[in-house]
Amino acid sequence: MKVVLITGAASGLGKAFATLYASKHQSLVLVDKDATGLMHTKSEIESFTNDITIDCIEADLCDKSELQKVFQYTQSKDYFVHELINCAGFGDRTDFWEMDIQKQLQMTKVDCNALLYLTRVYLDAMLQHNEGHIINVSSLAGFLPGPYMSTYHACKGYILLLGEAIAYELRKTNVHLLTLCPGPFYSRFVHLAHNDYTFQKIKPMDAHRVALIGYQKAHQGKTIAIVGLKNRLTIFFTRFLPRRFVASLSAKTIKKEK
Repeated sequence: MKVVLITGAASGLGKAFATLYASKHQSLVLVDKDATGLMHTKSEIESFTNDITIDCIEADLCDKSELQKVFQYTQSKDYFVHELINCAGFGDRTDFWEMDIQKQLQMTKVDCNALLYLTRVYLDAMLQHNEGHIINVSSLAGFLPGPYMSTYHACKGYILLLGEAIAYELRKTNVHLLTLCPGPFYSRFVHLAHNDYTFQKIKPMDAHRVALIGYQKAHQGKTIAIVGLKNRLTIFFTRFLPRRFVASLSAKTIKKEK
């Protein structure tokens, strides 16, 4: 059976993608460490459709054994994950030397390693069937140095570069990988990352709008999608500026400097 696997599905963009795919009558495997949030997502979807299968997997994606559990579950069900949406991730707005090192390492495991693992293990079946879509959620942050959120920006840059390279390798197949790069959007991220200042400086988008754009761009075969005209212009013009100046501009949107 064909399924769409979505990580970070308990809230935010992952939940928005789950709702979107459900509206298109796609069966779902929803993954998150927040079991209660997963059940809320499932209940909301079941309130408007009952013609799809929805499996929920509670998993902490910073743990390799939990990643393996997710893959083994779908294998045991004989599911063909023909669409993979890697939304799980978190950040923290803290000076680099003040952030707890364990939190930084967990961030790289969830934001980078989990995405890498799931992309790799589910790609085999997609290539075998010669069909599939992968959407890896990066960010506008992936293009920019991020003083006061340095580890998060670096993780998103990793996702961007990884996705560009894999998409090129897949260019002669019917398997497509999109790296989705939104700016701020409404989710729990802002509070967990202590990033309220950025949301005061930049008007956030609706997560459902971001999910719809991601879906459309993926199915058009695009490899990178920067969400929003203003964001696209920002990235275009930063190419012509000194990197130190770009870092300064980025810092001003993250933290009020004294």
